[in-house]
Amino acid sequence: MLSVKENMIVEFSAPLLEKFAEVVARYPEGRQKSALLPILHLVQAEYGWLSVDAMDKVAAYLDIRPIEVYEVATFYTMFFLQPKGRYVLEICRTGPCCLVGAERIMQHIEDKLGVKEGEVTADGLFSWRGVECVAACGFAPVLQIGPEYTFYENLTEEKVDQLIDELKQKAQTI
Repeated sequence: MLSVKENMIVEFSAPLLEKFAEVVARYPEGRQKSALLPILHLVQAEYGWLSVDAMDKVAAYLDIRPIEVYEVATFYTMFFLQPKGRYVLEICRTGPCCLVGAERIMQHIEDKLGVKEGEVTADGLFSWRGVECVAACGFAPVLQIGPEYTFYENLTEEKVDQLIDELKQKAQTI
């Protein structure tokens, strides 16, 4: 597992607070809650995920209740509420994908990476999870890989192995 404390203390940097101010300025006075989604994206880009402390600080910054932030962060699947790998493999797990092998692909990914769904590999590079429909039933099984959200279809175990190897090579050049 990635060595990140679940309850880490978060202090927003001056440059990040400047970005917050730019986002809030887009909205009419008194409507700062409208900036919640873009600010959560900024926080996640900075820290990799949204800890409770980070969400509480966003609530304080926007002068809203913490529950209002939690409701949004838990509703949208693009927000991560626990540490994740640099690359997140998201496999469609709905009926059409499962009919043509998504469950087999998920088991293969778990075996190949050595981590269960939601966990992070020891090197911090990978995590994976099953997601709901990614609207590509005719090309199943499919997955998308964040943070760029590149899309891969007609998966086989060999294609998954190749993708993982390419991402490992890419990580060495970054």
